[in-house]
Amino acid sequence: MSDNKQTTVEVTAKDLPLHCPQPDAPLWSRHPRVFLDVTKTGDVTCPYCSAHYVLTGELPKGHH
Repeated sequence: MSDNKQTTVEVTAKDLPLHCPQPDAPLWSRHPRVFLDVTKTGDVTCPYCSAHYVLTGELPKGHH
């Protein structure tokens, strides 16, 4: 049986624009950089590694 655990990462307005992988990701877990829009629904999942990003706090001014 395999464990399909999803990594959840909390991000704030200072992390925008959001991209995956994050700069502190280990070398072995790197994949092509993809920009993710977490501002529409408050959460987003990376299509490469399935990391789940959740926006905490308020959106910065200028984001709708």
